[in-house]
Amino acid sequence: MSRDSAQRTMSSGIVNRAVIDSFVKLNPKLMIKNPVMFVVEVGFVITLLLTAFPNLFGGNYGPSQRVYNLIVCIVLLITVLFGNFAEAIAEGRGKAQAESLRKTKTDLMAHRRKGGAFELVPATSLRKGDIVRVSAGEMIPADGEVIDGMGSVDESAITGESAPVIRGAGGDFNSVTGGTKLLSDELVVRVTVDPGESFLDNMIRLVEGASRQKTPNELALSVLLAGLTLIFFIVVVTLQPMAHYVHGTIDVATLIALLVCLIPTTIGALLSAIGIAGMDRVVRFNVIAKSGKAVEAAGDVNTLILDKTGTITMGNRLASEFVPVGSHSENELIEVAVLSSLFDETPEGRSVIDLAREKHIQLSRERYMDSENVEFSADTRMSGLNLVDGTVVRKGAVDAIKRYVAEKGGLIPPDLDVKTERIAKEGGTPLAVVRDNVVYGLIYLKDIVKPGMKERFEELRKMGIKTVMCTGDNPLTAATIAKEAGVDEFIAEAKPEDKMRLIRTEQEQGKLVAMSGDGTNDAPALALADVGLAMNTGTTAAKEAGNMVDLDSDPTKLIEVVSIGKQLLITRGAITTFSIANDVAKYFAIIPAMFVAMIPSLKVLNIMHLTTPHSAILSALIFNAVIIPLLIPLAMKGVKYRPMSATSMLVRNILFYGVGGVIVPFIGIKLIDVMITALGLAHI
Repeated sequence: MSRDSAQRTMSSGIVNRAVIDSFVKLNPKLMIKNPVMFVVEVGFVITLLLTAFPNLFGGNYGPSQRVYNLIVCIVLLITVLFGNFAEAIAEGRGKAQAESLRKTKTDLMAHRRKGGAFELVPATSLRKGDIVRVSAGEMIPADGEVIDGMGSVDESAITGESAPVIRGAGGDFNSVTGGTKLLSDELVVRVTVDPGESFLDNMIRLVEGASRQKTPNELALSVLLAGLTLIFFIVVVTLQPMAHYVHGTIDVATLIALLVCLIPTTIGALLSAIGIAGMDRVVRFNVIAKSGKAVEAAGDVNTLILDKTGTITMGNRLASEFVPVGSHSENELIEVAVLSSLFDETPEGRSVIDLAREKHIQLSRERYMDSENVEFSADTRMSGLNLVDGTVVRKGAVDAIKRYVAEKGGLIPPDLDVKTERIAKEGGTPLAVVRDNVVYGLIYLKDIVKPGMKERFEELRKMGIKTVMCTGDNPLTAATIAKEAGVDEFIAEAKPEDKMRLIRTEQEQGKLVAMSGDGTNDAPALALADVGLAMNTGTTAAKEAGNMVDLDSDPTKLIEVVSIGKQLLITRGAITTFSIANDVAKYFAIIPAMFVAMIPSLKVLNIMHLTTPHSAILSALIFNAVIIPLLIPLAMKGVKYRPMSATSMLVRNILFYGVGGVIVPFIGIKLIDVMITALGLAHI
């Protein structure tokens, strides 16, 4: 997915389409889904009728009342259109992203196995279970699992990342996505989806919002807004009898204006846009959420479960120290260690060469080209070289080296175990180094904690989120890494069932749990967690089990997903607070204007000193409409999130958006009243 296209918030194309959709959404069948804005639309229809027939509901009104009704009618229409525009803008960004994804779907052809040969067929004809062959330079025709071969795959069309990834049969990196390109070698792939069910198809539907459903919090807030609307409707209906009691009357247009101003139209208009924008922010972060509920749940997470290797640490154990044993010097140890690593292309082997180079010791590979390279195996747990002169050098697990030396009749240095235990206690991995049957010392391999992880975990702690590190390492190593990283708890020698047990325990305490994973063995825990972030490089089982998929396959992104979820909840809460606080100012603008002629003593409530009753009502109504588009950028971008406790966040919201929501309307309504008076509309 193109990051540039995903980040265009208000391009002209999106705005133009949103303007058209604003009118399309006036359809009552669509508006009824938003009770607050549906009431405003009904008010528009009634005032439109009153413009044509001022005396429709009785009374004897002159031409000026017709003009007043028309202005109210126009403002109500604009209010509804602004609300529709906010939703259309949010949807438009998703549609633009979906269009960029569709460009990756071309008329692909596939080599499908039929009998003992392969036939060329359209990719659209592939079905689950079909076997296809993909050669270097060809597009992978459908989602599937590699069953034979290994190759480099360009996934930039999906992830936006230019660096190719390795995919091969077996293990947790056998999953391939339709629309990506094989750069090298040849793969045989088993198709795992039917047409229309591919990962790319699902992404398109999700970002378009076609499968978006209201989240539980969104539904709860919608019910609250509908309840408030009903309450204010009852209140407004009772005002007419009250006016008759004091020998007065209130025209219908004014009652409608009051109702629209008092019901929470601001949050009603922006609620859907906030939800859509929340999912959009996740998509632009290269994470696909399978539902808005997943994003919302991320904002309420209490416990974060993270793997150690590749998430909290760099993932590759690197040589950090040479520890000689017995009577050997460090230089002697380094020379033997370098010899054992000359042809070791693993990150650990390369790190030994690099550390030796820092200590000014280098050996030429060309000099030992005739030597026999012995690669690491699970049986021997050692690797090294057999030199031409018969010398044998090895490095490997300490217990394996000790057994090897004993078999060769050598002696174990008395300080080997002590120094091995010291490295283990510090969270490192010791590799013993031997020449023939003599142990020269240890290579201290250290799993490096990623920079800034401790600070990020501290931020999560301020948010009230507990972090738990899961690792297959021994308790000593796990404890050291946990302390260095700053996590709250850790589980050592963890198995898949241990993760599931932890998730269930936390959930039984009423907590929401998030975790990330990529392997088939992670699938049960991903499905059980409230927020399961599956890696795109992972297995099909993991991606199906999780409710989010990270296209960049970065496990640490789970921390950012939690922040985005919290930003969604905070944005919704902030705009709700602002919307309800607005009603206080509008109350002081309209109520005195409505009753001041009947009850002169109410004039004291006209603290804004608005020119006339009609200018006061129109000013409040116009402000009510104008504030919606002014808040669209905030709804789209989201309220800036700062890690803090729930109490501090509540106080901040009340002070900024609550108090601000009261003050801003007073200023805005007064300015609009001045303009209405200047235009000569105050006395209509």
